[in-house]
Formats: sequence, structure tokens, C-alpha cells
Amino acid sequence: MDVSDERFDELVEEALLGLPDALVEGVDNLVFVVEDEPEDGSDTLGWYDGVALTERDAYGYGQLPDRIVLFKGPLTRFCRDEDELFDEIEITLVHELGHYHGIDEEQLHELGWG
Repeated sequence: MDVSDERFDELVEEALLGLPDALVEGVDNLVFVVEDEPEDGSDTLGWYDGVALTERDAYGYGQLPDRIVLFKGPLTRFCRDEDELFDEIEITLVHELGHYHGIDEEQLHELGWG
């Protein structure tokens, strides 16, 4: 499916605004980024790059924020229309926020977020 960068960003913002409060409350030093493709050439939809809350002490001065990266290419190739794309963006955000909160891959699949 073909979607402009601007529309993709709007869908990401809409999905972020609709996430459950329990999932986004207390989020600290985390940025959301959209990239075209994963560097490894895979079809990964999203990626959490950081240290999970369950494993970190505290951030120090000058420490870079954690990142949740959404990959536009794989997400748009995976979906047939904009509604499906929105749903997949939302699922991917929940999945990666789960990693931020310290939930591992197996637990995410058990919860239906995998």
C-alpha cells in the first residue's frame, strides 16, 4: 500500500493518542521515531532500543533517550489499506512499549501483543 510520509506520521500520532493510559503513564526519556526500513533488511515492523524499566537504575546527565522505532516500509507492505495500517501501527506500538516496560517476547505473545 502507498501512503505519504505525512499521512503515516499522522496515523502514528493518532495511534499514540489512543493507547491506554496505563501503558503510557510514567513514560520517561523515550522517543518515537519513524524510519523507512530496518538496517538489517528484515521485515521487522518496529523495534525498542533501550533499557527496559525493569532493568534500569536511573538516567544520568547527558544520557540519550530510549527509542521506539516504527518501520514504514514493512508496515505498509504488511497492510492492504489504511485501516489495517492504523491497527498494525497500534499493535506495534503496544508491543514495543511492552518491551519498554520489561515484558519479554514470550509474555507479549501470551498477552496477544506479539
